[in-house]
Amino acid sequence: MELEKILPKDGPSVEEVKKYLDKYNNEFIVIKCGGSVLIDPNLFNIFIQDVAVLKKLGLSPIIVHGGGKRINNKLSELNIKSNFIKGLRVTDNKIISIVEDVLIEFNKEIVNALKDLSCEAKRITSKEYNIISVKPESEDLGFVGIPNKIKTNVLNEIIKENQVPVVAPLGINEKKQTFNINADTAAGAIAKELNARRLLIISDVEGVLDKNKKLITEINSKKAKEMINNGIISGGMIPKINNCLDVASNGVKGVVIIDGRKSHSILFELFSDKGAGTLIRE
Repeated sequence: MELEKILPKDGPSVEEVKKYLDKYNNEFIVIKCGGSVLIDPNLFNIFIQDVAVLKKLGLSPIIVHGGGKRINNKLSELNIKSNFIKGLRVTDNKIISIVEDVLIEFNKEIVNALKDLSCEAKRITSKEYNIISVKPESEDLGFVGIPNKIKTNVLNEIIKENQVPVVAPLGINEKKQTFNINADTAAGAIAKELNARRLLIISDVEGVLDKNKKLITEINSKKAKEMINNGIISGGMIPKINNCLDVASNGVKGVVIIDGRKSHSILFELFSDKGAGTLIRE
């Protein structure tokens, strides 16, 4: 394998990549992508390049994408107001069909972008190859679901065919009704079912910051709970961290919150000593 040809010039060095490559042999890497990475064309392109590089290096990446900002834009175009309960969008009949359309359209874009870099990918949505069964999160939220079964056999087949599964955070209940799922939750459920080596959560934050706003490179559940109790981890970061802790204590060796605004952060996280965010372990 000619690493020089595969790796981007401004990514980790060939030496570093060689050192870490074996670690991820035959292991699943679940990558949840959200925030400005999905909106900023430059960040989006780097993200797609990084996934294609992982594939060329022989890893098995699985993408789960969000789409909140796009959904917001579409709803405001249509003058539909959204209400949120604890960070989750209340989703009625009308909103779920818009959410579904936006996410399916977006899913297609990601798959096509990967194919443009000769990285074969497969669309997984509520309409094609759906792998997520759900139960409702709560009555107040409407069509917002919690995964209760993941069809890992479908994912395994796609990966055997040397394709990257690209999963929209949508699920279906036993009545064939589509539900919206928080993308972090969907990615966490998939990572747990697959016993993934890593769950990378890419967003618009550096990672977990201490009280002096300095990046913490590694944290365990005990420390994280202390930080939540002391109010250092607050707001929208609380459910994110709780989801990470749940995943880390259920068979996934490490969950990392990564800054997607930094160039090639996925490659630096997996293939360099310093990493690119906060590693959360049990």
